[in-house]
Amino acid sequence: MARDVNPWLLLPRPIRQLPADLTAIGVLVILTIAVVLIPGLNSTPLRALVGLVFVLFPPGYAFIAALFPEGASTGNSADEADPSTRGSIPRPGSGIDDLERVALSFGTSIAIVPLIGLILNFTPWGIRLVPVLLSLSGFTLCMTALAAIRRWNLPEDERFRVPYKHWVAATKAELLEPETQTDAALNVVLVIALLLAVGSVGYVVSVPNQGESFSEFYLLTKNDSGQFVADDYPTNFTQGESKPLYVGISNHEHQRESYTVVVLLQRIEVANNTTRIQNTQELKRFHTTLDKNSTWRKQHTISPTMTGDRLRLQYLLYKDRVPPNPSQKSAYRELHLWINVSGGSNSTSIRTP
Repeated sequence: MARDVNPWLLLPRPIRQLPADLTAIGVLVILTIAVVLIPGLNSTPLRALVGLVFVLFPPGYAFIAALFPEGASTGNSADEADPSTRGSIPRPGSGIDDLERVALSFGTSIAIVPLIGLILNFTPWGIRLVPVLLSLSGFTLCMTALAAIRRWNLPEDERFRVPYKHWVAATKAELLEPETQTDAALNVVLVIALLLAVGSVGYVVSVPNQGESFSEFYLLTKNDSGQFVADDYPTNFTQGESKPLYVGISNHEHQRESYTVVVLLQRIEVANNTTRIQNTQELKRFHTTLDKNSTWRKQHTISPTMTGDRLRLQYLLYKDRVPPNPSQKSAYRELHLWINVSGGSNSTSIRTP
């Protein structure tokens, strides 16, 4: 008869022997990658909560664990020899105590995360979500592996261990068996404060502040390497000649929106600090509907038929309805270029404002 196999034994031996605290760090790294990259999970409040914990603690904890694999030092006094009078179990070694380890973990995490971001800023990947996530995760896992190796190289009685059972017993005794009524009252206040703190954090994570509502509206071109840039716009045309442009919209209105883009070519006269439109031609009109936090980009060509110097190529953005006579005053957003259009093969130079 085939014997039942313990699934735990199927894992590699180093993973089975990994200390519990370092295992928890590794699990948190994997959980963070999951809630950030898996569709569906990355749109839930769990992403913000797990991400905040990941940024503030695991990188620093793994780094400190690698630096100090040994347990805290133990003195010879009666107080130090009695676990009931201490916050942690006495153990041999020259390491730091539990409180110092936690405090240094937070402090070094706050230092490590910006430093990794600074390094990424000088790489081709830049400071973006996936590069930052993978860099922090890789650093944390490397430090976790180094911490495990350094602990295994120490005698067993000198290794750092998280005193879970001692903490649970001490907390239970403090909360359920207070020595005085004052201690009992303080315990009640402590529990209420913790519940309020957890509730406040949960509310902030689950109901985030939406911030300002706005729509981005922009014109782009493509450079020689095929990248979109807000530069090198076409300004000199020959009548009937077509040149490409890209118009884009990003919806940050926190709701689904319908947009219309109207493209006009106008002959402008400026006199006595007054701008007067002499002639207007509508060249194109685009419609789109965008969900919140989504982006739309449209390639199109401009083929001006009106000739002249310093003609205004104007893009007007409207939400929902477009009035019978579109103008800059009625538009939600406005963009424009100044162009020259010649009637022959020779085009004059142009000054852009």
